Amino acid sequence: MNRLSRRQFLSKSAMGLGSVVVASQIPLNLNADPLSAFKMPLGFQSWIVREKIGVDFPGTIKMVAEMGYQSIEMCSPVGYESLGFGGLLKYKPKELKKIINEAGLSWISTHYGMEELRQHLDDRIEFAKESGQKQMILSSFGLPEKATISDWLKAADELNIIGAKSKKSGIQMGYHNHSMEFEKAGDTLIYDALMNQFDSDLVKMQFQVAVISKGYKAATYFSKYPGRFISAHLADWSDTEKKNVAIGRGIVDWKEFFALSKTGGVKNIFVEMGLETFKESASYLRNL
Repeated sequence: MNRLSRRQFLSKSAMGLGSVVVASQIPLNLNADPLSAFKMPLGFQSWIVREKIGVDFPGTIKMVAEMGYQSIEMCSPVGYESLGFGGLLKYKPKELKKIINEAGLSWISTHYGMEELRQHLDDRIEFAKESGQKQMILSSFGLPEKATISDWLKAADELNIIGAKSKKSGIQMGYHNHSMEFEKAGDTLIYDALMNQFDSDLVKMQFQVAVISKGYKAATYFSKYPGRFISAHLADWSDTEKKNVAIGRGIVDWKEFFALSKTGGVKNIFVEMGLETFKESASYLRNL
């Protein structure tokens, strides 16, 4: 089966998709999982197992849990129905949660598309509440490649309104970046423009570490925008191989990342690379 990259999917769909350092000043039990210092379970994004998850949901998430993962970020079964998650529509939110918990995982958040939130926001908020989640993440605005900075800012304003409604229900809205936010519109980096436009209380950020391939470091933005982040997608990059590699084998300075994650406000981390990297990545992170 051909693999569909997020970038390819986003270009084809208006819906779009879907911290761990032992700081030197914090004493730790050396036998404990280092991730526990910041109360962040080691998570993974379910998009990676989309070809399996709708066929055998319990077995798939158990497989990843056995690699050392403790939490999952789902993709909305409704919004991602045609992308591998349609098989989950037979489950009610509480049933999904039960299966996830029985696999030894916690269910932290879910990715939604913009059209889904525009048209069915009340229903998606209820989905999050019934399954006990406190975070909803917009995976993409679904804007065309030639979108103007005005288009981006208009979409940001719309997400502020959506975030205000989710906030009233006790759920924090978040925004997940891709590489397109690290392009410039004129002299303006789109990501910085969005940070200026988002309400810092209503919309938190989920940083995609994979943009290190374009020269942008998560740690830089954690320092630049303290308290503005809620989570991060983890990936590593090899400058020599020009591809994602298992965490710890690439150019990301993970000690710097996690040292500044608290400054950024990061509460959750989700590995998002090829499944073949998952076991090695988990081992590296849990022994950092």
